[in-house]
Amino acid sequence: MELDDMKLAWQTLGRQWETQHALNIQLLTERRLDQARHGLWPLFWGQLLQIVAGALVAVMAVSFWFPRMTVLHFLVWGLSVHVFGIVMIVTAARNLHLIKQIDYAAPVLEIQRRIASLRAWRVHVEAPLYAVTCSFVWIPLVLMAIASSGVDPEDAAPALTSYLLLSGFASLGLVALVAWLIRRWGYRAWLENSLAGGGVQKAETMLEQITRFQQE
Repeated sequence: MELDDMKLAWQTLGRQWETQHALNIQLLTERRLDQARHGLWPLFWGQLLQIVAGALVAVMAVSFWFPRMTVLHFLVWGLSVHVFGIVMIVTAARNLHLIKQIDYAAPVLEIQRRIASLRAWRVHVEAPLYAVTCSFVWIPLVLMAIASSGVDPEDAAPALTSYLLLSGFASLGLVALVAWLIRRWGYRAWLENSLAGGGVQKAETMLEQITRFQQE
């Protein structure tokens, strides 16, 4: 074989290898993006269920405070739970918005940025918000349950509300302590991954695999 023929053969092989490599990248990218999309489905459907649950909580709260709105403490308890139901709806709607904002036809870097926004919201906003609200929302729920049975806790046990509030602050303090200890012991990444959720982690892993393959 002459030198020119050998050069032509090598160029042909090089082009074939580049074409095959590009095809492999495309196939892997499509497969990983599909896995990332499917990985977020449980979170998506979970947020829809949370909206329904939040609406039920809000309706239940209205059914309590509306007929009793002339009694201040009944009104306060009912509105507190009502607001919590709205918080459930709003936070779930925010998650759904962030998920819907992810365009899987966009460049990988842009998709990673969207996933990072979803993670930041869940870890740094949603989780602390629920840590605080869930430490206290059970208090009006307990008081409303007692009141619904026909007994006014403020009359039957005037100190009960104060004891429950102290328990709420103790619950919040315990949550804060556990979070601090987890970070102190070097498990910050584990904690944040847990708060972000398995779907977010899976999507991040799939995108990282695409990036590594493209760089090889």
